[in-house]
Amino acid sequence: MNPNARKWVRCFVDYSALAVFMAAFFLTDRDIQKATWALVIGSAVALGVGLAVERRIAPFPALAGGAALVFGGLALFFHDPRLLKVKPTVMNLVFAAVLFGGLALRKHPLKLLLGEAFEMPEAAWRKLTLNYGLFFLALAVLNEFVWRTQSDSVWVLFRFPGLLLLSVAFTISQAPMLMKYVKGEQLPPPPTE
Repeated sequence: MNPNARKWVRCFVDYSALAVFMAAFFLTDRDIQKATWALVIGSAVALGVGLAVERRIAPFPALAGGAALVFGGLALFFHDPRLLKVKPTVMNLVFAAVLFGGLALRKHPLKLLLGEAFEMPEAAWRKLTLNYGLFFLALAVLNEFVWRTQSDSVWVLFRFPGLLLLSVAFTISQAPMLMKYVKGEQLPPPPTE
């Protein structure tokens, strides 16, 4: 598969279920239950496409898609959209815990993901790991604030594209440090849930 086609498939796998969720929410007169069905089905399709085209499912899409299936399925089963709304909180807390746990063990989980693109000193990996851990913790707190205090419409837009835009902006804010150590032509995309 050519690199351009691979990028489109990756984008589809990463973001199509969220885009379908947002579209379904607004096209069904803001019915979060129907939109959750769209999210669950969209996640299953996205994972299926990724598996069929790439012959594997990358770790982040597998984790995010699997979590969407689990939390979305629970929200549908119990007829409780709060179970879907806590998914970003839970996922971001898991990411933060992995990063902070890595720091505590003097390991750098981000180095496993980005190590081939960057050769950085240990102090730089520590700083990047700490920065991303704090960022994921902040996203978890922000998600809790938004879903508990705002309308479903605001939360859906915060969920997508809001969290994606915040992730891109944060990654860009880390670019000056990373550019000192980049080996390739471009930065990898930000981790998503």
